[in-house]
Amino acid sequence: MAGGRRVRTPPLPLAEAQARLLALAPKLPVEHRVVGECLGFYLAEPLHARRTQPAAPLSAMDGYALRSADLRGPWRVTGESAAGHPFGGTVGAGEAVRISTGAIVPAGADMVLLQEDAARDGCDMRLTGEPPMPRARHIRPAGMDFTAEAALLAAGARIGAAQIALAIAAGYSHLPVRRRLKLTVIDSGDELVLPGLLPDQHQLPASNGPMLCAMAAALPVELRHLGPIPDKLEALAAALESAGDADVIVTSGGASVGDHDLVRPALAAVGASIDFWRVGIKPGKPLLVARRGDQVILGLPGNPASAFVTAFLFLLPLLRTALGASMPLPRAIPARLAGPLGKGGSRMEFLRGVWDGVSVSLDPLQDSGALSPLARANALIVREAGAQEKATGTDVPVYLLENGGIA
Repeated sequence: MAGGRRVRTPPLPLAEAQARLLALAPKLPVEHRVVGECLGFYLAEPLHARRTQPAAPLSAMDGYALRSADLRGPWRVTGESAAGHPFGGTVGAGEAVRISTGAIVPAGADMVLLQEDAARDGCDMRLTGEPPMPRARHIRPAGMDFTAEAALLAAGARIGAAQIALAIAAGYSHLPVRRRLKLTVIDSGDELVLPGLLPDQHQLPASNGPMLCAMAAALPVELRHLGPIPDKLEALAAALESAGDADVIVTSGGASVGDHDLVRPALAAVGASIDFWRVGIKPGKPLLVARRGDQVILGLPGNPASAFVTAFLFLLPLLRTALGASMPLPRAIPARLAGPLGKGGSRMEFLRGVWDGVSVSLDPLQDSGALSPLARANALIVREAGAQEKATGTDVPVYLLENGGIA
């Protein structure tokens, strides 16, 4: 207190708030999942190859395997090497072996002549085109892709379709990942009605909870949605208590300090302690972070754009960190302004806009309660606190909303 007045701690800068939140991320246990069921998970350990790929030299084309020493032929075709059915002998002087794409290059051969560059009459073959240059051009050498024990993927790498294929090719049937995170989403407010119901003038459809669930659904989480919860302390405390087994709880609405903002007293009622409150961003200043044992509770603002922006900047990175991501934060890219951008205010701003692959345009409606510009947007334009006006064509940092801002 100073002079009888409460001293309010200033809002945290974005980077500091993100760092403090991610340091609280739950430590989820590691499990070994069937590799084909690991889409969207993150590797808990580095991945090293258990075999060499390819294990032997393979032909990259259909043609004939032969010795480059017999460059001009003629040749006698002595057999065939097909994918899965290698030729068992050795290619000698003046000999050729019919070979298909993906088949093992027989011993003795060091060149594959394309079938269109040769003419064959029974077992006799002669050159009609040009031999390959370099001579081994159509041969994939053993270990071209990777060799046994080679480091393939780092711990924290996200597992997509290509990573699943790579792990299988490297000899894996299961992969070490963090277990699915248990997430409970709670939206609260007396003004909220269930989706599909026509609200009265003093009411609103409860859209934040489903929106937050949809944002988290791209990650390996077990989702539970509670709400809308009425603005009653006991009701909100009961909802928080019922989510005691969740790794992360995210609330929407009631995180400010008004008479009907009950998240803070409800947290106290269930034994949670507040780690920090308020971040120097717009929209989304009244963000709240609390802990209850190993559980992290994230209180987001109730305005939809504020809830979306804070979920993008805080909730998704928190979930990725708990799941083992090595790079959990969204990454900005430079984009050219399609029109002028006015001066910044006292807080860092995240403005809804549309990026066309080259330039980004600002939506004219930036109210934090508006959903239509959020639905139109595919990018967040970053305007630093106190920024000067920027002219058309100037590069600005932009977060692309697709894939949660993770490239």
